[in-house]
Amino acid sequence: MVTAITGSGFGDEGKGKTTDLLAEKADIVVRFQGGANAGHTIINDFGKFVLRLLPSGVFHHHVENVIASGVAFDADIFFSELELLKERGVPTPKILISSRAQLLLPIHKLQDRLEEERLGKNRFGSTLSGIWPFYSDKFARRSIQISALYSENLSNIAARFCEDKNVYFKAFYHIENAVSYQEVMDYLTDLKARLAPYLCDCPYYMNEAIKEGKDILLEGQLGALRDIENGIYPYVTSSSPLAGFGSVSAGIPPYKIKSIISVVKAYHTSVGEGALVGELSGSTADELRRKGGDQGEFGANTGRPRRIAWFDCVAARYGCMLQGATELAFTNLDVLGYLDNIPVCVSYKTNGEITKNFPQTHLLSESQPVYQYLKGWNCDISECSQYNELPEAAKNYISFIENQIGVPVSIISVGPKRNQTIFR
Repeated sequence: MVTAITGSGFGDEGKGKTTDLLAEKADIVVRFQGGANAGHTIINDFGKFVLRLLPSGVFHHHVENVIASGVAFDADIFFSELELLKERGVPTPKILISSRAQLLLPIHKLQDRLEEERLGKNRFGSTLSGIWPFYSDKFARRSIQISALYSENLSNIAARFCEDKNVYFKAFYHIENAVSYQEVMDYLTDLKARLAPYLCDCPYYMNEAIKEGKDILLEGQLGALRDIENGIYPYVTSSSPLAGFGSVSAGIPPYKIKSIISVVKAYHTSVGEGALVGELSGSTADELRRKGGDQGEFGANTGRPRRIAWFDCVAARYGCMLQGATELAFTNLDVLGYLDNIPVCVSYKTNGEITKNFPQTHLLSESQPVYQYLKGWNCDISECSQYNELPEAAKNYISFIENQIGVPVSIISVGPKRNQTIFR
């Protein structure tokens, strides 16, 4: 059975914990898109980790972890994360990398930084991980696929890449000869030997695994509202975090995905630019951000304070619709335990009209939240391990969200650790 685990919002919903938890009973975990621009925070028996590129099944020795072709593969981050696991006492994980994945190179990170500086106040809030330059090169058909490392034509491929990049850097940033062909070739030659033990032909591997009846998790990065096709363009990521793209990246038929778990947080957060309807400020925002999760609401990779709002049914409903969610994982419910009453955004007022539909990007800044207030439980629920142990007010909050979105909640997280999870 193939299950996709994806985000319904802007990211930071808790997909890492959810994947790590469910990987215990899985055979294969596939990271299907994005790159090292966001971190999945996981707390388990080995300690606390922030994974940027490795699939979240690496802490289970029986799991085969696959990095699929849709991932922006940063080899430097990959090997540094493997080394970190070794240093922290994690048994060497089983890892395969699609030979069809493309390489994110150091020059992509430089380009990312220079472009944000050039844009100034119009910047996109990039994490400076080289993601958009990578995908730009990929779709311009000038990037370097991992399989090309073993091609007799590698030198020509690298030469064309360097030539194109140097033209671009001179035109946009007034930098002459920014990319050295010899340095690129040395880098690629080093990777050829280091990556060889991990490579697989992902579509054949995955389809054979499905035939064998293996349980497979497809792990997404970021969330539906950052989807380049249907998100708040242009304030989006450069790939698709939707479950549907999981089949494309892994090379499997879309109808093989039987379950889609959309992860939603008990309140709304965002890192990056773009309008956030109902964004909180001042002491209200500071308190909620400070209480949020194990490390507060700060980006796992960037450390940037997350922008924050009360739960947004309009955005969550739209995100779950895009994902095709069949069930919800509801995270950070424990964080709201300090509140007597909890505001929930149930609709938007956009240009004088009330709507439950998520607007086009240009209308978001014109939209105000319409709140409904629910009674809080005003106590610590982090020790609850069964659904019936939750206070009635917490159950009512879950049921209200469930009814608003129209998708059942099957997993409830009441803390950052594996065992702080309720299966409903």
